[in-house]
Amino acid sequence: MVWIALSSGLLIAYLLGSIPTGYLMGRMLRGIDIREYGSKSTGATNVLRTLGKGPAFCVLVVDVLKGAAAILFAARYYSWLIAQPSFTSSPDIAPQYLVPWYTCVAGLAVLFGHGRSIWLGFRGGKSAATGLGVLLAISVPVGLGAAAVWILTLAAFRLVSFSSILAALTAIVLVFGLEHPTPYRLLVVVGGLYVVVRHQANIQRLVAGTEPRLGQGK
Repeated sequence: MVWIALSSGLLIAYLLGSIPTGYLMGRMLRGIDIREYGSKSTGATNVLRTLGKGPAFCVLVVDVLKGAAAILFAARYYSWLIAQPSFTSSPDIAPQYLVPWYTCVAGLAVLFGHGRSIWLGFRGGKSAATGLGVLLAISVPVGLGAAAVWILTLAAFRLVSFSSILAALTAIVLVFGLEHPTPYRLLVVVGGLYVVVRHQANIQRLVAGTEPRLGQGK
């Protein structure tokens, strides 16, 4: 039963991430499958190009909230779980020590859920916005630092993909520059690299000089 309870927390985090915000926005507003337009991603950038600023802003906010909600839920849920009499762990490990580790895995689950949604045939977005929500929930300074780099880079180059990649790498640097538990550092490193890998096609276009800038058609 303990293993079922542990797995349930991860499943809930994954399902939160898998909510296909951009896809639902396209269906509700225009009755279209946004995966058939633009970059074919369900993220806020493709929503901006396809549906406009308002829908893109809504998708961005909801995707950020998904990441934050998964972390906040996991931290409270696993804190409650280890306090139950039926929960047992190694006598050499304090139960409270395990909560950040469980939360770390839940953070990865929500990122994976956004990028590989069960409702979209395990396709989805790049997990950048959801990753920002995760960052803000585990460390406000790291989240704000990454967001600032994203905004400044976007203002300078108008390349959303480049801004997201640089923000993810910045978060990795910041989490080691500040005092954070090892599990949270691991979450930021693995999650940040996952976001970079999800931008593989964008990286190829950036190198080739064909990546569209913000406000420019694909």
